[in-house]
Amino acid sequence: MGLELFLDLLSQPSRAVYIFAKKNGIPLELRTVDLIKGQHKSKEFLQINSLGKLPTLKDGDFILTESSAILIYLSCKYQTPDHWYPSDLQARARVHEYLGWHADCIRGTFGVPLWVQVLGPLIGVQVPEEKVERNRTAIDQALQWLEDKFLGDRPFLAGQQPVALGYELFEGRPRLAAWRGQVEAFLGAELCQEAHSIILSILEQVAKKTLPTPSPEAYLAMLLRIARIP
Repeated sequence: MGLELFLDLLSQPSRAVYIFAKKNGIPLELRTVDLIKGQHKSKEFLQINSLGKLPTLKDGDFILTESSAILIYLSCKYQTPDHWYPSDLQARARVHEYLGWHADCIRGTFGVPLWVQVLGPLIGVQVPEEKVERNRTAIDQALQWLEDKFLGDRPFLAGQQPVALGYELFEGRPRLAAWRGQVEAFLGAELCQEAHSIILSILEQVAKKTLPTPSPEAYLAMLLRIARIP
């Protein structure tokens, strides 16, 4: 059995690993785990990853969680080009620096609009407007840090591209808009569309009421996640 990647392309960390693997021709058996249905909380999946999180990589008997760790592992295992994970110590440290900041300041912050517009209403919960406003402020602050600290005058930064549902992220930020265009050109429009097709069509699914009903386990996990929105 080759490498198996358990993922749901609704999840940004899953998309990051998927894009990286596809762009570098890394052979993976893809195992879709439906987050909305709560399959990540099923007994079968918890036997693979007791944390119940995606993505998860299985390489024989070796199981790895957390997208950053998976990206680094795949980069080293398949010796991907140096621009992905540099051999220079300080350049590599910059990658680690960004990945740490991304986990703290991008992941939770930029995921909130999905909970506000899609996942909360799906289970009958409305996120309070004051939390929505605080999140918009946090997104703006994170974008400023992204532009000033991590991008600067460079064409690329060391890390992943943030996406927030229904939010014009780069309006009035030409450097970030140019960066996004360069990333998409480098990856290719087809791969970008393939990886983001689910998240980009999610509002249409809401309108058509075609999203699945969350399982009881998923419902409880979703309530806890919404409660943690600052």
